[in-house]
This record gives sequence, structure tokens and C-alpha cells, in this order.
Amino acid sequence: MPARCLVRGSINVDEFFQGLRGPVQRFTDLVIIVKEIARPGETISAENLVKRPGGKGANQAGALARAGVAVDFVGAIGQDGLWVRDELKETGVDVESMSVVEENTGRAIIQVNEIGENSIILYKGANYVSIPSHTIHPDTTHAVFQNEIPLSSTIEYLTQASSSQISTIFNPSPMPTPEELKTFPWHQLTWLVVNSGEALALCKALGLEVPDPSTSASAVDVAKPLLSRLSSGMPTTNVVCTLGADGVLAQFTLFNSKSEPVYLPAAKLQGTTRDTTGAGDCFTGYMVAGLMRLEGKEVTTADYVAVLKRAVQAAGMCVEKRGALASIPLAREVEARLNSAS
Repeated sequence: MPARCLVRGSINVDEFFQGLRGPVQRFTDLVIIVKEIARPGETISAENLVKRPGGKGANQAGALARAGVAVDFVGAIGQDGLWVRDELKETGVDVESMSVVEENTGRAIIQVNEIGENSIILYKGANYVSIPSHTIHPDTTHAVFQNEIPLSSTIEYLTQASSSQISTIFNPSPMPTPEELKTFPWHQLTWLVVNSGEALALCKALGLEVPDPSTSASAVDVAKPLLSRLSSGMPTTNVVCTLGADGVLAQFTLFNSKSEPVYLPAAKLQGTTRDTTGAGDCFTGYMVAGLMRLEGKEVTTADYVAVLKRAVQAAGMCVEKRGALASIPLAREVEARLNSAS
């Protein structure tokens, strides 16, 4: 049977304001570009409103579907988010296990000023409503989780997947508390996807000593010891660390936890960076889609590197467009770019 993926995660209504200083460079939830962040008692103006689907869970599910694999999404929306579910379905995601609840669909209100400072008000909404547990599809081979829903629900599905020999992938964003990180069942995790800041926070929470980085150290050199510590602390988990414009590092611990991490540079862009909002979710979705295509095969390090290369390329193409879910490329577009670069 073909591989199938479960995504248990968040889904939001993404609302975009065009502000006084021109088009916003991201489409995550309610984003308002302002000259200065509003102070108490102050009223400021913005222009134009565009609504789009969002949420890390929905974005990653959409990336999996656009990468050409079967994916089921489990999440919750309110009546105000029915159109978001419909748009997610149009990308190819199976949304039959989604719940419609009385709470409004999740949102965030974000002010971003001219120099990139931001102020965020998060409304978790339906993402944090208790919903019935769903039986994992019998063909499921992989399960993907983030941290925009209650961690207890994530652990429930993670435990169920792990006990069924399903490969599990966790992208802990936003980061759980140090107490939650200490008690998380890391032994049930097959793949961990973090950025360098998350990797550092995780090392500290787990008591894994990390040397202070040199002020002149590159992003890669800063991240290498973090992966080394995480790999030693999680000997059965592959660790992938995204570095944004600097590429990605990966430690394939299932082969050899003491081996050197593999580094891949970021993809070369055609044009300029327009919006990095969905790049991380695009990377994760394409990475998992690549892993799904290796299911049942005798896998080598080179196979994993090829998976990451395709995911890096997809993420690079994602930042060339505005939007989150809307900017994720189709599999054939990624293949065409890879072929043209070779």
C-alpha cells in the first residue's frame, strides 16, 4: 500500500493588512505593517484586508499534499473557518477528520514596524478546544506534529503512532516550556526538526551543556555542537536543524549517532526573497514526503541527503512568493528547478 501521513496540528484564518508603508512581507494571521507599534490609548491606520488559510499544521499538511503524497489532517475550526477547511481540501489534503466546534477559528494579531520589530496577540481559539480522538488510518506510515495545539493531544497521537510502528516527526514550534521539554517522550520520536534557536533552548532544557559560540562563528559552526548534544541525548532520533538562508544541518542518528552532521546550503533563488513565512513548513512537508517515498526500502545516508536537497529546494522556491500555504510549490515545479540546476 502507498505511504500515508497523519498531521495533527493547528489551522488558522490568516488575515493580511496592507499597511501605510506598502505591501506586507508575510501573510501569517492578522499582520499589520505600521510605522511604529501602537502604544496604549493610540489609534493607528492600515489599509486592505486579505484572508488566507494558515497555521503550522495546515501549512505542513498542504506542503505534503503539494509534494504529491496522501495526507490526513486532524484539527479544529469554528463555523467562521469552514472556508479554510475547503481551501485546504482543494490542495489535496483529506479533511474528513477535522472537527467543527463552537469556538472561533484560531488567529493571531501581529504588528510589524519599519525595522522589523513586532508585537503579537495570539488567539488560540478552536486549536485548543478538546476534540475527539481519531483512529489513525491503517495505511499511515508517518505522523507529523507541531506545538500550536495542546501538548497533551500531541503526545496522545505521538504515543499511538509510535506504538503502531509509525515514523514520527516533531517540529516543536513554538517551543514548549522547559518543564514540558523535560517530560516529553523523546524516545518515541523518529525525526526532530528545529531551527538553531529551538535547538539551543532544547539543549538547555534537557541539561545538555553547549559551549558558548564565538562572536565570529558562522550559523553552521554554531549549530554543529547543538546537533551533537541533541544526538547524544536522543540516540534513536534523527535531528534536522534549519538555518534559514544558511541552509540545513542533519544528524542521521539511526545510522551512527557519532557521525558528523550533513550540511546542505540553501537553494539559489530566482529573484529576491519576498516572504519567508511558509518556508519552514514547506521544508518539513517536503522532507516528510521524501521520507514517505523511502518507506519499505533499504535506506542509505545518500537517500536521506537527496530527500533534504529536495526539501531545501522547495523551501527556496517558497520564499520567492508571498503567502504561506499559497507559496508552497508543486512537486513537478520543484523537480523542474532541480533538473535545471543540475
